[in-house]
Amino acid sequence: MSLPGHERPDRWPEMEPRPDRPYVWVNCAVSADGRLAYAGGTRARLSSPEDLVRVQQLRLRVDAILVGVGTVLADDPSLRIHRELLGEDPSASHDGPRSGPLRVVLDSHGRTPEKARLLDGKQPTAVLTVERSARRFPPHVSVGAFGRERVALRPALKWLLRKGTRRLLVEGGSEVISSFLREGVVDHMTVYVAPVVIGGRTAPSMVSGRETHDAEEAVPLRLVDVVRLGEGALLTWSAVPKKPSESAVEKP
Repeated sequence: MSLPGHERPDRWPEMEPRPDRPYVWVNCAVSADGRLAYAGGTRARLSSPEDLVRVQQLRLRVDAILVGVGTVLADDPSLRIHRELLGEDPSASHDGPRSGPLRVVLDSHGRTPEKARLLDGKQPTAVLTVERSARRFPPHVSVGAFGRERVALRPALKWLLRKGTRRLLVEGGSEVISSFLREGVVDHMTVYVAPVVIGGRTAPSMVSGRETHDAEEAVPLRLVDVVRLGEGALLTWSAVPKKPSESAVEKP
């Protein structure tokens, strides 16, 4: 399936890492009113077929994919590359230590279920937690502890860079996206907007986290492109650098 415009892989940025962290690309799909899921966090399939192809092509370009433990609890994602969407034989073997990008979970309190697909050993996996976490993970899972109550993002990203992650794709959820944006460690952001309105009070928005009280606390972005993709639209931003803060991430 061909993709027109900026969403084509040959027009994507080079994604060169920063001196102390990977290049960070945030990607998600939302409803027209900015919701990530249905009421109570029930999963919503918002990407169009064209956007699903784009996401798989993006996953092919990165070294690691990161989600929060809330996403693991809600969706149990595999974070694998769905090669069938790329026209490849899904039955073909892609086993081995580099069968796919490193799968990374932000999990301050060790809540990742023992039978979560991310812990199945089929792809390299890392868990970012805090220093006081007593949770033990399988031997094949790399564990990094940063901060006391919440995962401190900047040292965690530096650790990932040392482990070979030059390009990091952040796929959510809303608390994680908020923390990356507020910490000023996002380089590129793509949001697919689906032609549907969800509404309600409990459907999660694209960004949550702490409240924004004025323009000084808002996170500025620079619009790069807007293109039609299937029946929806793909919006692309680059981040405007902000001074580092004391923010960190923790999924309640």
